[in-house]
Amino acid sequence: MSSALPDPALEQHYKGHKDVILSTDFNPNNRQLATGSADTFLMVWNLKPKARAYRFVGHNDAVSSVQFSPSGNLVASASLDRTIRLWTPSIKGESTVFRAHTAAVRSVNFSKDGQQLVTASDDKSVKVWSVYSRRFLYSLIGHTNWVRCARFSPDSRLIISCGDDKSVRIWDTLNKQCVNKFMDNKDSATFVDFNINGTCIASSGVDKTLKIWDIRTNKLLQHYQVHRASVNCFSFHPSDNYLISASSDKTLKIFDLLEGRLIYTLHGHKGPVYTVTFSRNGEYFASGGGDTQVFLWKSNFDTFSSKDFIQAQSRRENANPSLNFPESRPRPALIPLPKSSSTEINPSIRMLGNQNLDSPSRGIGQSLFSKERVPGEEGSVPVAGEWQRGVQVLRSSRERLQEDEEECDRSTESSSQEERSRGIPTSLVSTMETIVKQLEVLTQTISVLEQRLTLTEDQLMECLENQAKIVLQVRQAGEKEGATGSSSSSQ
Repeated sequence: MSSALPDPALEQHYKGHKDVILSTDFNPNNRQLATGSADTFLMVWNLKPKARAYRFVGHNDAVSSVQFSPSGNLVASASLDRTIRLWTPSIKGESTVFRAHTAAVRSVNFSKDGQQLVTASDDKSVKVWSVYSRRFLYSLIGHTNWVRCARFSPDSRLIISCGDDKSVRIWDTLNKQCVNKFMDNKDSATFVDFNINGTCIASSGVDKTLKIWDIRTNKLLQHYQVHRASVNCFSFHPSDNYLISASSDKTLKIFDLLEGRLIYTLHGHKGPVYTVTFSRNGEYFASGGGDTQVFLWKSNFDTFSSKDFIQAQSRRENANPSLNFPESRPRPALIPLPKSSSTEINPSIRMLGNQNLDSPSRGIGQSLFSKERVPGEEGSVPVAGEWQRGVQVLRSSRERLQEDEEECDRSTESSSQEERSRGIPTSLVSTMETIVKQLEVLTQTISVLEQRLTLTEDQLMECLENQAKIVLQVRQAGEKEGATGSSSSSQ
């Protein structure tokens, strides 16, 4: 199918874990990928071809969650062994253990400044920790069942959590209180997160749904129910325009949040998919699941403008007419396209730059001096061992850009011909394109206004804090003068 829009493509295929993959995260430098597995290992893969991968040993039970710090110099891991560990992702493999939870720990997340960690546990609590002092700070109590996930907001002022009590809760980190609660889930909520600018939250659930709320108005913006099994994880694209979800139905699905619709269904995993995450720049995303495999995908759509993307998707044929498309509530300023379509992608057919490499692995931690090896080539972890070597697609950015522009021009011409053949007036097409441009400008304006409003709020808070300090100083000075006067009168 020819189109101006390249489809997501499988780049690399990693094998090394011996059990279910439960968590993935990219280093902010986009050179490493961390994975956590039920085999009790944390692994750090170097994305550079033929670079060494490291296995970190220390947990005594499944590693349920992993995340790099914002600086990339630390990796945090949570485990069902009730502990959290902070690792240095180097050959030394040093780690610090955090203990305070009384049951399995399900998730771990750094604050944006990297100074704190928030964890969620089966002991029904959410706990916050200091990274540098390596100590427990405080607990957030309110959930009535296991807590599956907890995340900081981008400004670290809020924490969001969800769990088996079917609730999604928002906590204020200043007063340590629950300030909002959503009870719309029909079953356990499996994952929650803030969008990139912190204005919205999303949650997934065992009830096969994905929901997005605006936390400023407490309104449900979008509601998707297109997976056929539990939605286990999702990730926002850095542009906030797309979201990708992982499900026990063995698929990944990509949504266009501006249009409020499903656009891609990705196949490839041979079992439930438990984790998916975008890289910090959105160029890649990684997924893992019950088949013990880690897939590294090239997103491809992140370099296209909204207009290019809409035009390309409007020309796609519906690859699966029987699919139930999302019940969505698009943003009021955006007009959904007349025809909604999604594309089914099978990586065994459509692959870009597939590599068949042997990536050496070195055990770190307790197994640093052991003789344990992963089955396969001696002393190594096979990467992409089941795939044949594909065509290496190595283009410079200038060549790629020129080709994309030429392809876009050709697709636009073919689109105009198709529209004429369907009897759609050229003037109407031109009007719709003008409307799309104006909506893009309006969206950018709203984004700028939101940033200015946030800046004003920060300045106002700083002003109020300074005023409170001045009032306190004046009050203390008055008390000192009163005490001095009373002492002199007594003399």
